[in-house]
Amino acid sequence: MSNAVILAAGRGTRLKSVTGDLPKPLLPLHGRPLLDYVLANLRRAGFDRFLLVVGYRHELFYGRYAGDTSVHYALQDPVDGTGSAALLARGFTANEPFLLIFGDILASPDDILALWQRLKNDPAASGVLAVQHVDDPFQGAAVYEDAGVLTRIVEKPPLGASQTNWNSAGIYAFRPEIFDELARLEMSPRGEYELTDVLVKWLAQGRRILVHPLQGEWRDVGRPEDVEAAARLISSSLS
Repeated sequence: MSNAVILAAGRGTRLKSVTGDLPKPLLPLHGRPLLDYVLANLRRAGFDRFLLVVGYRHELFYGRYAGDTSVHYALQDPVDGTGSAALLARGFTANEPFLLIFGDILASPDDILALWQRLKNDPAASGVLAVQHVDDPFQGAAVYEDAGVLTRIVEKPPLGASQTNWNSAGIYAFRPEIFDELARLEMSPRGEYELTDVLVKWLAQGRRILVHPLQGEWRDVGRPEDVEAAARLISSSLS
């Protein structure tokens, strides 16, 4: 079995004008929630066991996927960051490597599979993170690399401050050793337990983390202006 963890606990305040009281991963696109397409892409990439880390309006997820034995749940309460959300997957992964993806990310199954295979093919790597080329990574995490290996990562850098065009794409593959580091996380100045802080600590420890540029279509459905683009992407995949 191949395990995938989907972080779907947040409210998605930037999309509130579109989603209302719905959690962002349940945003309807072509008559189905965004999360359905995330799951479909993961299944096409070969994953067959899923953990949904839910929080805001969690009861809506239970109702949507009732009866699907491949989907499991963990409740994040309070919703206090991606690091604490990822830690909830410790029991689910059964001490095996796993894929982690944010619940508002659309990416091609081929890219997801390629990222997964990079971890499997490099026993020295503790993790792999996907990156996307952008004009400025100020809205996400600026990723610096050398020959495909992570050298630095900066969460939410100021506009114009980055010397890299690589932005973290919200898809990762990790070995289970990450959970010990997640359990030691301290709250960031933003008041959250952040997954990025684990990568910073790993770099300080000299761990090998691979950087995987995505080749296919990708969309972070985080803002109202992203919704139309996501709908077009889904339309092209359905045609």
